[in-house]
Amino acid sequence: MSASVLFVCLGNICRSPMAEAALRAEAERARISIEVDSAGTGDWHVGRPPDPRAQAVALRNGFDMSGYSGRQVTVQDFHRFDFIFALDSENLANLRRLQPAAGKAELRLLMDLVPGREGTDVTDPYLGDAAGFDVTWDDVTRAARAIVQRLTA
Repeated sequence: MSASVLFVCLGNICRSPMAEAALRAEAERARISIEVDSAGTGDWHVGRPPDPRAQAVALRNGFDMSGYSGRQVTVQDFHRFDFIFALDSENLANLRRLQPAAGKAELRLLMDLVPGREGTDVTDPYLGDAAGFDVTWDDVTRAARAIVQRLTA
């Protein structure tokens, strides 16, 4: 079993790298092979590491993402990945504008995979305090479990 998943938020320093870390952890637990990456629709954090608060939450939950580096989503990502998950509706709309007609990726809102959370965004914790990162971690972990369940069903 192998799949490829890309998570996309605005700047690629909070939500999408946290989702990447959560899915890597869940895939490891389930012992499945999966290619996982994250990107942002904006370019202002390209090459930068994740927000220290995001790194702290991931580390507390057993995953080190200090080696991650921000990047911007590209048209080629729609050909490379099987699934592209937007972390909010604004980024989903941006991705739909970028999506080529011939791309293979299934494009969806991430929380659509979590029963009872369909149509909702993963809250952006960037402008808040550290507690917001815990809420985001819980959201992306629930979604990561749903992805693994979908891939192993």
